Amino acid sequence: MAAHLHTMPGVRFSANLSFLFKDAPFGERFARARDAGFKGVEFIWPGGDELLAVERAVAQTGLEVALFNFDAGDLAAGDRGLLSDPERQHVFRENVPVALELAGKIGCTRLNALVGVRLPELELEAQLELARQNVAWAAERAQVQGASIMIEAVNTYENGPYLLDTTAKAVKFLDAVRADNVALQYDVYHMQRMEGNLSDTISRVLPRIGHVQIADPPRRGEPGTGEINYRYILDLLERREYTGWVGLEYNPSTPTTEQSLGWMKELGYA
Repeated sequence: MAAHLHTMPGVRFSANLSFLFKDAPFGERFARARDAGFKGVEFIWPGGDELLAVERAVAQTGLEVALFNFDAGDLAAGDRGLLSDPERQHVFRENVPVALELAGKIGCTRLNALVGVRLPELELEAQLELARQNVAWAAERAQVQGASIMIEAVNTYENGPYLLDTTAKAVKFLDAVRADNVALQYDVYHMQRMEGNLSDTISRVLPRIGHVQIADPPRRGEPGTGEINYRYILDLLERREYTGWVGLEYNPSTPTTEQSLGWMKELGYA
């Protein structure tokens, strides 16, 4: 891959280190991303000893951290956020100041809050209200340091009965929270799986979007391995003057992440 990735106005690519460069320990993926030409990175909540590794790696590489997730629980066990669970919301609230401290140290201004899966023992509206209260609480604390909270709609095929599984539900949630620093994280992969109609939806909700993530269905590979016309989608973002990051949250179909980046050259980004 070329040492520099060409970026059209308004299109900046961020390497999701929880998905890419997985043949290297987490702390070493930052340098791999920099060497591949990326200027920005993102990741799910690292936790434990990896927090210090993040601080060191960001300082050493000079990369911008576009976004990272709050602690969303045990993802492998099916957790997709804790803030809508009365029994575990305290874990989220305990994580918020820790995550915001890390964000301040590494200069990150966007944190993604997964809202969780449906709990059948609770009324749906009561669970959503708890989620709204916790997001508003986190947003108030984030605003002090100029940070924003992202709310993402996620597909239910791979993630269980996630509370916000369409763009409309996520936007309705944003409207109910009523916080200036809470925005939509639009994941093209998830929304293609759930609802399609990508270009119309992106054009309509773009003012609400604070972060974009991409992968190609059906296998969540790199652009060009599935059904989405990413030349069109990325051109649409550029034409609509989207100025945020586009996170690469895909599973490479190639032995190494570097080999999977050929699509960027094909589309004129490298």
